[in-house]
Amino acid sequence: MPGSLISGAGPHVLNRPAMSEPESIAGLSVVRTVASLRRAVDGWRAEGASVGLVPTMGALHRGHMALVARAREACGRAVASLFVNPAQFGPNEDFARYPRDEAADAAMLKAGGCDLLYAPGVAEIYPPGFAVTVDPGPIAALLDGRFRPGHFQGVATVVVKLLLQARPDLACFGEKDYQQLQIVTRLVRDLDIPVRIEPVAIAREPDGLALSSRNAYLTTEERARAPALNRALVAAASHMRAGAQPRAVEAQATNLLLAAGFAKVDYVAVCDAATLEPLASLDRPARILAAAWLGRTRLIDNVALAPRG
Repeated sequence: MPGSLISGAGPHVLNRPAMSEPESIAGLSVVRTVASLRRAVDGWRAEGASVGLVPTMGALHRGHMALVARAREACGRAVASLFVNPAQFGPNEDFARYPRDEAADAAMLKAGGCDLLYAPGVAEIYPPGFAVTVDPGPIAALLDGRFRPGHFQGVATVVVKLLLQARPDLACFGEKDYQQLQIVTRLVRDLDIPVRIEPVAIAREPDGLALSSRNAYLTTEERARAPALNRALVAAASHMRAGAQPRAVEAQATNLLLAAGFAKVDYVAVCDAATLEPLASLDRPARILAAAWLGRTRLIDNVALAPRG
């Protein structure tokens, strides 16, 4: 049932030992338990401050700092969470090699004006006996959902937990993970979670490549090819505005990516901006989304399209 809670097996991963809280890393206050997180948030609220949350999996970059800046701009206080969520990685994905450097992340957050880092262990998020997961509904079966079965269930479950743990006024999510953003927006609406979801524009390198923690996986040669993803989508958007048909635009962009050296293209899709259903004509707001592989690295990107007329 869309947006419903369903039973399922939670991940079984050992947690790090409990530590006294709060601790400090690079001058930033760090908490690792829900109780400590809530104490900090409640203290800010008692002072009249509002709270913005920035959920992350670490390996932070300038794009994450834009989320922190937006949370600080909109609220009096900003909390970033750092949790590499095992439930959103498939059996053949990169959970084990996903980049992790908590000290560097804390230093970047401190420099970016973040007030608190919430860095729970796995057992704090998925305690022994954990069995309830969140089904985000049909939108999760589209696009990335076709290629990463179970991914968005893992995302939806951890995001709902983080929102309920931190109880922020606002939570910032980047538009690079556009399908995730739409799923989270719908979760909050359908489950009546009292938080505003704030989209933040994609941060890019000067050559157009969307910033991503996984860009660190790219070889020098692959990094040189990577901006072709954004160029193909920008060209596709131009063709759509000129009156081209969506399926022809998708095929043309796919061919451009393969010609540019991408090993495989999972999809290029012209979609309704809200539902992510395939779009037949540019009569309402749209997004062109793509996922493609350079070597072992899967890159995603998207561009917005305003309706014609």
